[in-house]
Amino acid sequence: MKSLLDNKKKYIGSLLFLILLIGITFFIFLKDNDLKMLWQTIQQANSIYIALGILAMFGFIACEGLNLKVIFQSFGKQIPFLRCYKYAFISFYFSSITPGSSGGQPMQLYYMNKDNINLSLSSLTIFIIVFIWQIAELGFNFVMFVLNHTFVLKHAQGMGILIIYGIVFNLLLLTLILLAVFSKTILKRFLTWGIRILSKMKIIKHPEQVLQSINHQIAQYQSNAQHMKNNSTVLWKVLLITLLQLSCQYVVPFCVYKAFGFHQYNILEMMTIQALLSLAVGSLPLPGAVGVSEGGFMMLYRIFFTSSMLLPAMMLSRGISFYFMLLFSGAVVILVQLHTQKRQSQPTHTGLSGNPL
Repeated sequence: MKSLLDNKKKYIGSLLFLILLIGITFFIFLKDNDLKMLWQTIQQANSIYIALGILAMFGFIACEGLNLKVIFQSFGKQIPFLRCYKYAFISFYFSSITPGSSGGQPMQLYYMNKDNINLSLSSLTIFIIVFIWQIAELGFNFVMFVLNHTFVLKHAQGMGILIIYGIVFNLLLLTLILLAVFSKTILKRFLTWGIRILSKMKIIKHPEQVLQSINHQIAQYQSNAQHMKNNSTVLWKVLLITLLQLSCQYVVPFCVYKAFGFHQYNILEMMTIQALLSLAVGSLPLPGAVGVSEGGFMMLYRIFFTSSMLLPAMMLSRGISFYFMLLFSGAVVILVQLHTQKRQSQPTHTGLSGNPL
């Protein structure tokens, strides 16, 4: 975990870049609008539906915590739900501030390490969650598209390229994950080829050490794959929980829609659009997909909201699903870090070495 600590500047840089993106995004969308009128419009939203949207996002993170608990339990590791919920908030925060959500899982591993959870177990647990997430997200989008294909083809043409990009990216990622589990030879060749290229580009200074470390991780994943095959019910549980997790996230714009008193479109139509938007922008190399998420909302949700209500709806929806949860999860991370530092300062506690981030 030392490399994570050595790279703490990367997370600070990502956070500063995110703040810059947020500033630019807010400037672009707000510069020609009456801010007082915008705020008054947002205040008119039904607070019950806003509360439901916020509750849905807490449910979104709780589902990941539940998945962690279920998988740990299948390996005989009893982890309290609140601790797993903590790991889920950590994932949300660091995924939100890093490009392509790349920082969430490494920081989960870091804090699990601090709680004396074996690295091979924690990495496999997170690996399973990422694997099931890819299947659930692609499957969710496929089913929703089949159910609402006429509606989607009519209204989502402006995001066609990004949607295709999201599908291709997630399929490639899913393929790599499957290779990591079932085909050591193919994945090893692919990784060797990639590491050699990065080495020639001077990005990787010690390719042999990197490849050795990756091979070790692959061996761990494959050795534990048999365990999951023998416990397929666990995977089904995680899949169902992940589908519920996605639903919690995708329902937020509908809560905002109802909060402003609209009734024309149903929940499935709005969840379909949000599912496609999340798939399209989720893998882009931007922290929190800031900018493209707001722009995508303004493009796709104009069919649901009147022109005067579109911007308030976007601000409220993103405020609930991203900005508020970013601040809340950031507060959780601060509390967790303070607790970790306090625990490490006490000589009665022993654990794995390493300085806090």
